Amino acid sequence: MRVHLITGAASGIGAACARAIAAPGTAFLLHSRKNAAGLDAVAQHARDHGATVDTMLGDISDPTVPAALVARAMERFGRLDVVVSNAGYADKTPALAVTDQAFGQSLDTVLWAFLRLARAAAPVLKDGRIIAISSFVAHVYRANVTTFPATAAAKAGMEALVRALAVEIAATGTTVNGVAPGFTRKDAAGHTAFTPEQWKAVTANIPMGRLGTPDDVAAAVAFIASERAAYITGQVLHVNGGLV
Repeated sequence: MRVHLITGAASGIGAACARAIAAPGTAFLLHSRKNAAGLDAVAQHARDHGATVDTMLGDISDPTVPAALVARAMERFGRLDVVVSNAGYADKTPALAVTDQAFGQSLDTVLWAFLRLARAAAPVLKDGRIIAISSFVAHVYRANVTTFPATAAAKAGMEALVRALAVEIAATGTTVNGVAPGFTRKDAAGHTAFTPEQWKAVTANIPMGRLGTPDDVAAAVAFIASERAAYITGQVLHVNGGLV
């Protein structure tokens, strides 16, 4: 049985990752900050496709929660094979206007949470996978593309940790990689940083002419999480429709 821990799994990319991977012989600890109903729905879908599932709520920016998630997975399943650090949110406040508190919250939710998850998981992983969900906002800076300074700083730091951790733990057989989505369609009931008109303008800047979907990103995550990707580490795969 291959055991997966996915944070931010109640909707969007995290939920799509669970759907893409769920099959007989898989198990999940699925996490959400507080969306219990969404998490239960994703968990049931995974169970319907043959997976064994446990769930856990908690604020990933709380320093104790990442280690608690790893401990829960080990207690429930006796092993852990894949960690997907996905929980997060986008903050488009301009760099000179973002408050210290808001900037720190972005770092806590994205960068620190990833480091704490990796720190807790690395000792129990062997030939495992650590996957960070980054973002195009750490790479694309143009006048006609909205910038997300606090989020970009957190995601860029996450990618630096991906590379550093990949080197540090390579001898264990565990790989560390990132996936950086481009503009990605949100769930109908999910939070969005743009109005419908702004989404139309955003789409016009994507070479492939459409928004990405959570399933597009999940397909990349599922591959990197698989045993077929055993020799890929320290990389960031961009799933962005050609946005550069």
